[in-house]
Amino acid sequence: MADTRQRLALFTLEALPNARAVRRFVADHAADIVFVGLSNAERPSTGGLVGQVRRHLARSGPAILPYLAVNFGLPDLLRPLAPLMQRLAGSRDAVETTPLAALCRRLGIPTASIDDVNGSSVAEALREHAPDLIVSFHFDQIFSGETLALAQLGGLNVHPSLLPRHRGPVPTIHALAEGKGDFGVTVHHLVPAIDAGAILAQAPFALPSDVTATRAAIQLHEHGRVLLDGLLERIAEEGRVPVGTAMPVEPYCGFPDKAMLRTMRRQGRKLTDFRDFREALAVSAKASPIG
Repeated sequence: MADTRQRLALFTLEALPNARAVRRFVADHAADIVFVGLSNAERPSTGGLVGQVRRHLARSGPAILPYLAVNFGLPDLLRPLAPLMQRLAGSRDAVETTPLAALCRRLGIPTASIDDVNGSSVAEALREHAPDLIVSFHFDQIFSGETLALAQLGGLNVHPSLLPRHRGPVPTIHALAEGKGDFGVTVHHLVPAIDAGAILAQAPFALPSDVTATRAAIQLHEHGRVLLDGLLERIAEEGRVPVGTAMPVEPYCGFPDKAMLRTMRRQGRKLTDFRDFREALAVSAKASPIG
């Protein structure tokens, strides 16, 4: 059967967990990607930076702040300094150290900052660029049915858990808190609900016993990129997206509350550590990722 490449619209929130993986994905699929939507994490609908920090403190307490700083704050703060950091580190123009917006400019891929994925500006972009398929890779907004219908084949999402378990924004925290070592990645159909579409590809992965929730997310996004590549190859060969396996909708797992974090601390399970902090400093400078 002929290999028919699909035109892709990628939506992502670039942060430490997915930065290197999504940059390599874009470079590898540059000929197929027609548009990249970059989520604005500080968009007004979320209350902006101050509003989000207040909500996190009310729910999780100050113990969540190092995790937020390492995964989101530091990479975001240092991203404008990437050209200088690349020169100092000798990694100039390396794909995995180049912030996504700059990488897309280099590759000639149109981008936009996304405040509302279901707003008129996104609909106009999707109509203009006419993707066959939407790919969500660490994206923090929920697509409506109307938005998904603007891509002929709908959409796919990469989620770093063994769905239907651990639906939500921080699945590796919940997997780590359970203490069973049940880590994995799922690629599933996008539907107008959180992590609820039919499963298209899934694989468990054993991670080191000293893994933090942050390192688990980084490594699982790397595995997820490989899983996604394989699925896109299959779609290209068959000319369609598989139906997938319907899954029950299990409870939503949001950001941890204070009691969960206290229990994790007593058990020696960490959200982040100094190795993760170093990776946050290096993600737009040093070419070799952490293991």
